[in-house]
Parts: sequence; C-alpha cells; structure tokens
Amino acid sequence: MWDAHLSRGKDRPLAITPTEEILSAAREGQPRALRDIYEFLAPSILAYLAGKGCDDPEGLTQEVFLTLFGKLGNLTGGVSGLRTFAFSVAHARMVDDVRRRERQPVLAQFDPQADDRFSSSAEETVLGSASGVSALLQGLTRRHQEVLLLRVVADLSIEETAKIMGISAGAVKQLQGRALKTLKDRMEHEEVPDHEQIA
Repeated sequence: MWDAHLSRGKDRPLAITPTEEILSAAREGQPRALRDIYEFLAPSILAYLAGKGCDDPEGLTQEVFLTLFGKLGNLTGGVSGLRTFAFSVAHARMVDDVRRRERQPVLAQFDPQADDRFSSSAEETVLGSASGVSALLQGLTRRHQEVLLLRVVADLSIEETAKIMGISAGAVKQLQGRALKTLKDRMEHEEVPDHEQIA
C-alpha cells in the first residue's frame, strides 16, 4: 500500500495527493489509484471548465479523464507531468467547446406573446379550403371524387388508393385520369366569358 499524502480542498472532502507510487499503480490500472487521481484533479478541472463558460463542464471533465487515463502509460514528468497533461487536455476540450458553439446558431427563447406575426393553423387552412375542394368535386361521380381525394388531397400512392378502394392500380389510374379530364374541361368552360362561348 502506498503512503497517502492528504490534502483538503476548500469545498471537498479529504483527497489524496498523488505520489509517484500512486501514479505507478494507476499506470497498472489499479482502480483505487485511478480513483485517487480522479478525486485529486477532477474538482480543479471542473472548476476550470466551468470558469471558462463551457456548456457541459461535467461532461468535458469526464472526457478529460478518459483521455488522461488512456495515456497514463506514455506520460512523463511524474505527478507534475500528470497535472500539466490533465490541464492541457482540459484546455483542448474547452477550445473545442468554444469552436463548436461558434459554429452553431445562437438559440433564443421564443415568447409567443411577443410574436405579432399571424398565420392560420393547419386546421383552419384545411377547413377554409375544404369548401373549395367540395365545390370543385361537385358534379363528379362518387368514384371520381373518392380517387381524387385519396390521390391528391390525402397524397396516397396508386397502390395505397387501390387497396383502400378495393380495385386494381390500373383502375385507379383510369379513374384518376377521367376525373382530372372532367375537372379540366369544366374549368376551361368556366374560364371562357359568356360572350365568347359558341352556342
């Protein structure tokens, strides 16, 4: 067992100051040594990242330790090198966080009471246009109305429409074609002024 050098942080319980022996044990992957290093460095790294205004200082602190513990075997400089490397990684994560935030648009709170723009709801639009749709479909056979409602208004595929109507895909195409031709003929007839119509 290693000799523990204890230090007390301002707002944290007694923490072990890492020694060369603890660092050596951590390099071997001993959980207690890794925990001691974490408990010694984490509060300072967290405070550094929070002080720099990082969005998620806790998450970034965890990333620092994932990197740090992965590199313990190659670390030089003893305990001082450990601390220096840990804060170098923390600084790099902070810079990454700043760059990420600069690339993202700034999000602002939406206050619906302050928004003076107005647009109809989807329901109002549909209800408002429903009378126009039914007027347009008047005069068509029930089957023509049904095929146009399913294909155009409901935006269903030919196969989906055929399944719903209980007919073949070819029959749907034929019904749709006839219905559209009937509508086209009616609209062309309505667009011609009365004095230009041939009697």
